[in-house]
This record gives sequence, C-alpha cells and structure tokens, in this order.
Amino acid sequence: MVLESTIICVDNSDFMRNGDFVPTRMQAQQDAVNLVCMSKTRSNPENNVGLLKMAQTEVLVTLTSDVGRILAKLHQVQPSGEINFITAVRVAHLALKHRQGRNHKLRLVVFVGSPIELDEKELVKVAKRLKKEKVNVDVVNFGEEGFNTDKLTAFVNAINGKDGTSSHLVTVPPGPMLSDALLSSPVIVGEDGAGANMSSAGFEFGVDPNEDPELALALRVSMEEQRARQEREIRDTKTAAPGESGAVSAASAEEEQLERALDTASANPAESAPVSVNPTPSGLDFASMSEDEQIAYAMRLSMENTGVSTEDNTPAPMEVDDTSGASAQSSDQKQGDEDYSEVMNDPDFLQNVLQNLPGVDPNSEVIQSAMSSLTKDAKKKDDDKNNPPSSK
Repeated sequence: MVLESTIICVDNSDFMRNGDFVPTRMQAQQDAVNLVCMSKTRSNPENNVGLLKMAQTEVLVTLTSDVGRILAKLHQVQPSGEINFITAVRVAHLALKHRQGRNHKLRLVVFVGSPIELDEKELVKVAKRLKKEKVNVDVVNFGEEGFNTDKLTAFVNAINGKDGTSSHLVTVPPGPMLSDALLSSPVIVGEDGAGANMSSAGFEFGVDPNEDPELALALRVSMEEQRARQEREIRDTKTAAPGESGAVSAASAEEEQLERALDTASANPAESAPVSVNPTPSGLDFASMSEDEQIAYAMRLSMENTGVSTEDNTPAPMEVDDTSGASAQSSDQKQGDEDYSEVMNDPDFLQNVLQNLPGVDPNSEVIQSAMSSLTKDAKKKDDDKNNPPSSK
C-alpha cells in the first residue's frame, strides 16, 4: 500500500470567474479538489493532504488527514489577482518537506485554469529540480488549455524523464464536469490503476453519510456556518439607520408637552399667570386645534389674565348714591383701560409674560406675529378713543 503526502495547488486568479465550466471555473475546481482529497485519504488512512492557493501564494492548510479542514478553507477562497506558477510550486515543495511520515512519497496536484505567462525553459528548469527531489506532479489543465498545453506538456515530460510515468497531465476541454472528467484519470485512479472507490461521488460534498457520518456532518456544519454568516452580513446592510422613528417620537413628545401645558393653563389659570379671574370656556377641544392655534390661545389667555390683574387687586368700590362716587368709579375704570393699553404697548412686559408660560417659545414666528397684531389692535383702540370721529 502506497503512503503519500500531497499538496493540492488551486488556481484562484480572476480567470476563475469564467462560466465555461458549470457553474464557474472556481466552483468546478472546488468539486474536483473535493474528489482528489477523498481519493487520497481513502486509498490509505495514513495519507496526508495540504492546500495552497496560487494567486497571492499562501499555504492554507498544512499536511493533514482531516479533509473537513481542507474543504472548509477551500470554500473561503475567492478569485483575486494572477497566479505565479513557479512560486506556487516552490512553496508547495517546501511544505512537502515538513511532512511527518518520512517514508511517504511526495506529490503535487496543480490545477491550472488561467494562462501561464512564463517561458517554457523556466518551467523545464523547475521540473528538473523537482525530479531531483523525487517530487511527482499531476497537472489538471482546464479553461486555457489552448494556451497552456504545450508548456505544461514540456513541464510534465521533464519531471518524468525518459522512462518515468509517475507524473501526469490531464487536459479537460470546456463542456463536461471537471470532477467527472477526473474520475477515470490517473490523478484519481493512481499509477497502478487501482485507485480508491469513488462510488460516493454523487453524494453531497462527495461523502457518503453511511460510510463516514462524522465527516459528512462536519462538512454540512461548515457550509451552514458560512451560509449563516453571509445572511447575517446581508441583514446588517439592510438594517435601517435609526433616527426616523426617534424624530417622530420626539415630535410627538413635544406636542404632548404643549397640550399638557395648555390644559394646565386652562384648568389652573392661577399657575400660569400672576392673577386670573377669567376661566377658560368649557367645551374647548385642544386636540382639534392646530399647534399655531394652541399657542395663540395660550398667549391670548395670558394677556387677558395679565390685563385683569390690575383691576382684581383694586378694592371693590363702595356703593354710594351720590354723583361723586359714580364719577370716581368711572374715573377708575377709565384709568384701568389706560393702564391696560399701556401694558399692551409694552413689548418688554409681554415678552416677560410669555417666557413664564410652559412649553411656549416666545421667539417663534407665530408668537411674534400675534404680539404684533395685539399691539396694533390696542394702539388702534387708543387712537380711536383719543380721536373720535366728528359728527356731521
């Protein structure tokens, strides 16, 4: 039984986005890598497999017999950049040197799905060094086979030498499933043609749950975690930014505060003005009033309370029958009207009264307009009183 340590090099260049292999080159390659991993580990339980990406070369998984780790990392690889074939092969060779089993044969399985922009002589030079180190290489050439076939053929022939047959080149044209094309290839079947039984290739992840339930469960959990993470990211991006509901609730709170202040002023007029003797008319519905009407009514109520306060603090006149008492009462009433006119024409006094009202902004346009209107009315009355129209 052959013991083997294998590093699988995957192509993750931008060319892997192409859809000439169903559904894309990248996903077709993932299925093929899954198949190769199963083949290597089932042919011998002591075999080890590692994973390396060729664009932005990096060893993703060191040599291990845990296929679940390899497949979990494989599904996280995304197309990005361009591959460096020689650098990837050299790094994979170094990873093979750190194998645990010193009696294992060394093998690279390289998937190439993008054009190799290298001279054939450079590839042959690297191949001869791998042959000297007794490293076998299986190359899966797909997607750009018209551009890469000659170069990769020279590369594999240089590793095999004149009599060697341990390295293989598998060229897959567009059309068939990549994993199906590898089922009967030397990459899966092996050198002696007695590869592992891959009858479970039709199962999810290429694993028969009846034969290896733990591996099937691990693969399924890994895919579910990845799907949940993607759904969470989509849900976070669709979450509405807070602020709209907060603004609506803040506006509602202000309206409630204003209505409460108006209700308090009407129910307890003594609290909203120094002295009040005119109660609010019953049956007034504040809910049906607009904000401007509520503010105007509160200001008018305040003005009335303020104007009457002068008369309320004045002692009630004695009831006398002589004409001097009547004339004195008339004089007092006239004096009270003059005081009221003076109060209405005093903007500082009005501003001071409005500042004491709860929930009222004395600087708002509505209040300023109402103050101007009241002041003009009082001034007009005063002018009419002082300059009565002449009778003809």
